[in-house]
Amino acid sequence: MIDELTRAYLQAVDQALPGYVRGLYVVGSAALGAWQPGVSDVDTLIMTSRPATGHDLAHLAKIHAEMPRSPHLDGVYLEPALAKSWPSDRRVLPFVVNGELRTDKPCGELTPVLWLTLQRYGIPVRGPAAVELGVRVDPEQLRRYNLDNLREYWQSTASTFPAELADVAPDAAMDAETVAWFVLGPARLHYTLAHGDIISKAAAGDYLAQLFPEYADLGHRAVRWRLGEAERFTTTDLVAAGESVNAVVEDAWRRFGK
Repeated sequence: MIDELTRAYLQAVDQALPGYVRGLYVVGSAALGAWQPGVSDVDTLIMTSRPATGHDLAHLAKIHAEMPRSPHLDGVYLEPALAKSWPSDRRVLPFVVNGELRTDKPCGELTPVLWLTLQRYGIPVRGPAAVELGVRVDPEQLRRYNLDNLREYWQSTASTFPAELADVAPDAAMDAETVAWFVLGPARLHYTLAHGDIISKAAAGDYLAQLFPEYADLGHRAVRWRLGEAERFTTTDLVAAGESVNAVVEDAWRRFGK
């Protein structure tokens, strides 16, 4: 399915914009060997031969609008100059999220984690092996990004759960994807801080269990749901997910927040 999707994209973009895409690398869950049909999108890095013009962007928008809705082909477009500096400042550039091309917003995927994934696990669909790209990952930028993201996104969002769920029955059904997102996401960032490497969401369940055994069952249930098993999550589970976020974030800052 991944091969078919990337092949369809390259065929469309080569026909509309010959010579524009000079490299395409699969990153994300597929590169980490944890891609799940029906759950995962296909994340890519797309290297171009020139900065995008208005003409280019119009064609790209049409191409992405006509791509399959599931799984989405998402990705970041990287022009030649940026493929030398490997920026991680989440600047404005063309990128695709949920299958939609965006051109006027900061790219949240433009982080040291993207470059680390590309450097170590990127799968070339077009272009040389990822190790030949000269990708540079600054260890300090990687550390700061993960620490700040843990506090500014994960912990900040999880802090709203108690008030939002105060009047909801403890056994009320909650969205499984939301629970799994908050159970597994912070553990992945903690792993990167501890080991300088990337793990999948599936592996994050085991890592969370090692860090905090009290959340082992919740982590393993989240992984089983991602694998397609029937798992029901409740208000109590989402509250526990928020508590696990706090535990992971505080431990990460205590150990790695110099």
